[in-house]
Amino acid sequence: MTFIEILLLAIGLSFDTLAFSIVGGMCIKKLSLWQNLRIVATFGLIQALFMMAGWLLGGSFVHYIEAYDHWLAFGLLAFIGGKMVLDSMKPSEDKSVDLMNTTKLILAGVATSIDALAVGISMAALQFDVRRIILALVTVFIVTAGASELGLKGGEWASRLIGKKSYLIGGLVLIAIGVKILIEHLAV
Repeated sequence: MTFIEILLLAIGLSFDTLAFSIVGGMCIKKLSLWQNLRIVATFGLIQALFMMAGWLLGGSFVHYIEAYDHWLAFGLLAFIGGKMVLDSMKPSEDKSVDLMNTTKLILAGVATSIDALAVGISMAALQFDVRRIILALVTVFIVTAGASELGLKGGEWASRLIGKKSYLIGGLVLIAIGVKILIEHLAV
């Protein structure tokens, strides 16, 4: 696998993070530099760690999680998105996609990184050596963190543009991502 192929793979893996970060950016009013770095680093790190775990586990573990990984991603995204939709109908300020909350940030990172586990397993099957897996992990971290940063800024802009409806739209987007993941895996 060439660097260009690894880069394209990293871009493909980062689309869910981009979408989730857009939603997060719509919900957060103002981020400090530290808060911004914490969010983008968390998304990048979890994506890279899931890929590394897949590579380390190789093919031995895939059969146990393969049948359920898409249901887990769907469940997490549908829960968070559904709560956002319900919250958008209340006058409450409680935010379901409050990426400032460590637990919610980690759940978001896990929900958007499950596919990286399968990619890591496939890299083990392709017999990636340590040098190539490190290149892939660094690339995935950088691309995912960049996608998160782009999403946060885009979400902030969208929130200013569409106002209070952004929370409802964001919830529907997360549910749609979960449904997309489920359909992709069930169609195989």
